[in-house]
Amino acid sequence: MKQLPLYCPHYVQSVKGFREWLDILGYAPSTVYSLPNAIREFLHYLEREAYFLLEDISAPVIQEYYAYLTTRPNITRGGGLSNVYLNKHQQTIKKFAQYLRQVKKLPIAGITLQGEDPEESSIAVLSVAEIHQLLAATELLPVVRKKAQDPAFYEALQHRDRVMISIFYGCGLRRNEGVYLDTGDINFDRGLLHVRKGKNYTERIIPISRKNLQYLQIYLYDARPFLLKQTKQEAFFISAKGRRMQGQSLLLRLKYLVELTDSPLLQQKRVGLHTLRHSIATHLLAAGMQLERIKDFLGHRSLESTQIYTHLTQKEETYENDDDKIEPETL
Repeated sequence: MKQLPLYCPHYVQSVKGFREWLDILGYAPSTVYSLPNAIREFLHYLEREAYFLLEDISAPVIQEYYAYLTTRPNITRGGGLSNVYLNKHQQTIKKFAQYLRQVKKLPIAGITLQGEDPEESSIAVLSVAEIHQLLAATELLPVVRKKAQDPAFYEALQHRDRVMISIFYGCGLRRNEGVYLDTGDINFDRGLLHVRKGKNYTERIIPISRKNLQYLQIYLYDARPFLLKQTKQEAFFISAKGRRMQGQSLLLRLKYLVELTDSPLLQQKRVGLHTLRHSIATHLLAAGMQLERIKDFLGHRSLESTQIYTHLTQKEETYENDDDKIEPETL
C-alpha cells in the first residue's frame, strides 16, 4: 500500500515521523518499512472519508476503518483479507496511536479492536516425520557434472543445510535471527545459543540438543572454512561466495531440500523458514512442554502470541506414532 497517495501535508509528515520513531525505538528494519506503509492505507482512507486532521482520529473512526478492512477484497489473491493480515493491521493501528500520544500529544482512548481468530490453514506445520525427511535430504549429493565444483564443496553445502534445520527448527529461530547469527553466539561448552539480535532487538538464550551441537561443530570446523575461502567473516551462515547468507538464500536452500524429499504431501505445503519455527513450537506443545517455557524459547513478549499453537494441533493429531514423538529435553 506504499503507492497510495496522500494529499494532506501533516498526514505525509506523520508517516515519515512514525517511521523515524520506530527506527529510533530499535524496531527491526522490516517493521520500520512495513508499519508506516500500513498506516498510509489508514490515512488514505481518512482522506477519502473527509477526515483531514489528525485530531479527527478517534476510537469510533478507527472502528469504521476496521469495519471497512474486513470487507475490503484482497487485491493480489482475491477474496477477503486474511485474519493474519487483519490482526497485524490492528497491532499497527495501536502502535500508531501510541506514536500520536507520545510524539503528537494526541490522546486516543477507547480503542477496543477484537482480535481475529487465527486461521489454521494459513500456518503450515510439518510433522516430525517430515522434519526427518528434510534431514535425510541433506544427505543426498547432487550429480556432479564435469567442470562442476569440487565434490567437497557440495559436502560443505550438505553440512550447512543440516545446521539450517538445526537452527530454525531445533532452536526455533526467526528468519532474521538466523541471518544475523555469528559464530561467537554459540557456546559449545554449555550447549547454548545466544540470540543477540532478536525481534525488537531483544536477546535470549536457547539450549541446543546434543545431536544439533554435533551438526553445528562439524559445519563450523569442517564445512564453513571451506566456504569462507580464506576470507574473514563472523557470520555463522556463509554463502558460496564467502559472505553472510541472507534470508532469501536460506529459503531457497530449504525449498531445494523439500524437492529432494520427493514427498508429494510435503511439496504441497507452503514451507518457509518460519514453518520450521511453527513446527517446533507445535511439537513442543504436543509433547507436554508448558506454554510459558515455549514462550521463552521462541522469544515472545506475551503468551498471546504463543497461544496460537494451541489452535494448531492436538497431541494425538501431531504424531503418527510413538516413534515420531519428540521429548522437550532432547531439543
